[in-house]
Amino acid sequence: MNQKMMRDLQNKMVKIQEELAEETVEVTVGGGAVTAVMTGQQQLRSVKIDPSVVDADDTETLEDLMVAAVNEAITQSQDLAAKRMGVLTGGLKLPGM
Repeated sequence: MNQKMMRDLQNKMVKIQEELAEETVEVTVGGGAVTAVMTGQQQLRSVKIDPSVVDADDTETLEDLMVAAVNEAITQSQDLAAKRMGVLTGGLKLPGM
C-alpha cells in the first residue's frame, strides 16, 4: 500500500469516526421504562426514565433497567461502529477498529 492510499484510508477513517461521534442509537427497555441514547463512539448522550417506574421502595428494579438499557446501547453502538468501519476493512476484524 503506497503513501497516498494510506493517507486516503486514514482520512476516511477520521471521517467515519467524526460521523460516529454524531450518529446515535436509542434503546428502550422495560416497555418504555428506561431509554438510553448513545453515540457510535460509545458516549452516553442521555437517559430517560418514565416517572411511573420510580419507586423509592424498589430502586433495585430501576437500577437493573438502567444497566440493561446502557448495556444494550453499548452493544448497538459497537455494532454500528463495526458496520461503518467495515466499509474500510472489507469486513475484516482488525485490532483497534
